[in-house]
Amino acid sequence: MGAAPGYATPIGLKKDLGNGRKLIVVADDSAVNFPNLVSGANKHEYHFKNTNAGRDYQPDIVTDIALAQHGDKLVDSDATFNLHRGIEVGHCFKLGTRYSTAMNLTYLDENGKAQTPVMGSYGIGVGRLMAAVVEQHHDENGIIWPESVAPFDVHLVSLAKKIGDDVGQQAEDLYEELEDAAFDVLFDDRKESPGVKFADADLIGIPWRVTISVRSLKNGGVEVKRRSASEREIIDVDAVVDYLLDELWG
Repeated sequence: MGAAPGYATPIGLKKDLGNGRKLIVVADDSAVNFPNLVSGANKHEYHFKNTNAGRDYQPDIVTDIALAQHGDKLVDSDATFNLHRGIEVGHCFKLGTRYSTAMNLTYLDENGKAQTPVMGSYGIGVGRLMAAVVEQHHDENGIIWPESVAPFDVHLVSLAKKIGDDVGQQAEDLYEELEDAAFDVLFDDRKESPGVKFADADLIGIPWRVTISVRSLKNGGVEVKRRSASEREIIDVDAVVDYLLDELWG
């Protein structure tokens, strides 16, 4: 037929192949619905630019042949195609010499001759990265930040009845101790119910929640809970800093 494998195109091919044989051109609907595409040129390592169906070639059949579906069979294999969702967290752009030429940017090569550098842009999107982390680390109650990327180390929840009471003062003292020990602490001393505070803590998803209340103090200390676990522990107020140091960085 004259088509080069890997660089095939119907452009320029004869429909009549002789001996009663006819060339049938099957085109994916994306190739027909989008203009000015790049195609092979029926020559090794050559391509045509700005090709258009209907002008440069006439498809005999237009259908969806390019979209891979979950469960599709592989050619010459018993394996099937598995489709998984993904998130683009970074990207690369080849900028060429567009900007370096505009800025008259040059460098000297090994022969002392001025050359225009080829530029590129490479980046990881912080917002995209956060979305990827949350998609992989969450439950029905909210985010579960991994300790390596969490915005805070500890979520300190005070269940003081009023400002300045024993629970409130011990919570303030514990906050200062945690800060002095180089923890990043989110301190919740709002006038909200325990249920609201706990729900918000789960939603925000800081790795460790430390709760101080009348009940916890009566039980011997403060309640410590890892966000990813259901178990809670009562740790002596004087020992909680060392406990968290060992758990986070020990």
